[in-house]
Amino acid sequence: MKVTVENKKGLNKDIKVFIDKKTMNSYMDEKYEEIKKTVNLKGFRPGKVPKEILKRQFGQAIFSEVLDKVLKDTSVKALEENKIKPAGQPKLDLKTYGEDKDLEYVMSVTELPKVELKSVENIKYDEYSVKIDANETDKRIKEIAKSQNNFKEVAADVKAVEENLVIFDYKATIDGKDFTGGEGKNTQLILGKDLFIKGFDKQLTGVKKSDEKSVDVTLPENYPQKEYANKKANFICKIIEVKKSEEVKIDDVFAKNLGAKDLADLKALVSKQINDEYKNSLDKLAKTQILKEIENFKVDEIPENLIEEEVKILSQGMTEEDSKKSRKNFEEIAKKRIKVGLILNEFGEQNKIKVTEQEVQAEVQKQLRMMPGQEKMVMEFYQKNPSALASLRGTVYEEKIIDLIKTKAKPSKKEISKEEAEKILKEHQKQDHNHEHDHDHDHDHPEEKKASKSTKIEKKPEPSASKKPSAKKVSKK
Repeated sequence: MKVTVENKKGLNKDIKVFIDKKTMNSYMDEKYEEIKKTVNLKGFRPGKVPKEILKRQFGQAIFSEVLDKVLKDTSVKALEENKIKPAGQPKLDLKTYGEDKDLEYVMSVTELPKVELKSVENIKYDEYSVKIDANETDKRIKEIAKSQNNFKEVAADVKAVEENLVIFDYKATIDGKDFTGGEGKNTQLILGKDLFIKGFDKQLTGVKKSDEKSVDVTLPENYPQKEYANKKANFICKIIEVKKSEEVKIDDVFAKNLGAKDLADLKALVSKQINDEYKNSLDKLAKTQILKEIENFKVDEIPENLIEEEVKILSQGMTEEDSKKSRKNFEEIAKKRIKVGLILNEFGEQNKIKVTEQEVQAEVQKQLRMMPGQEKMVMEFYQKNPSALASLRGTVYEEKIIDLIKTKAKPSKKEISKEEAEKILKEHQKQDHNHEHDHDHDHDHPEEKKASKSTKIEKKPEPSASKKPSAKKVSKK
């Protein structure tokens, strides 16, 4: 393989690749030997079909497969040997190709610019710790206690009132006839919440243990069996128990029921939970500060193709007229995003930062916890969308880079109250709303092969040829 690199203009390069016909023929022979073992043709024993017969029958398809592989392998090798990192997908122009011919092509590529990595030790950011008042912790624990249902059975002659729990069996009919879903055992209702069928709770007010109560309601519009929707139904309810809610006593037993060792341990856990809630939000501010500082690093030139791609993303959903009006502003935002992405990528490469499969799965689990009740749907989404999983990998990768920068940079440590934390977050939210595009960084990295909505920087491209012949794949019957 002979490779010649020509500088066209700025970051644009033409890479000429030449492979002599002897080498190409050896690749073809290897492929013929490979398929000879699997092809079955009438009149020939398996593995004994002559090369000339294979050539007549499958020649064009075999050449197409060989050409695909050679273009992919040699283009990647040419880039690696010349230490060229492409910004986007290179394009191939085939000059000479064909069976028993030399292969010559030109690969047009836009190179990623050289990035100047300043000393990250000089980056400054605010590192907050939030002091949680004991009263705040007690208030949260009381809220937890209030949410815990602590129902105790009342005396048999006590009538049910609002906020009581009524447990009952029921048998329902429509026009005197049974219907699907018209029977229930140990059904529980907290009176006043109206969570079963509209108007049902009210009719159970005043019942006692062992009572039998007739309840008339209209089945809801969204009733599972459509044919019964909006129909009038009669429920005969046999009352099993009536229970009254009692205030939960906040003590060691209560704490143990929540998984703590005792009440003191529960207070420590809740205090830490409140602190973590604020810390997570404040850490995002620190990330924004770091990214703003990184914008001051030097990048000689931003590839035009990456700017164009980013502007398209920013313009999504806009009319052509609005897109044109915003063009200049979007270009500036795109340059900032790409610049920061390039610098983070370089920092990640220099520090050999990698993302493991376990870390990606841990992030998926985090997403699942954020959407209770929809875990199956979220999991299926990631299983069916490899690009979404790759995007998640990129998010983890960026967080690892930011975390490493934090360990090397200069934090300004500040202890603040909960009220001060809320004030800082509110102020940032206001600023963020005014500059919502500017800090929406979403950076890709070649090693992690992140496929996301932002700048794509691929390390090992599979270039597309502009004159490549098409042929069907070899059928291995």
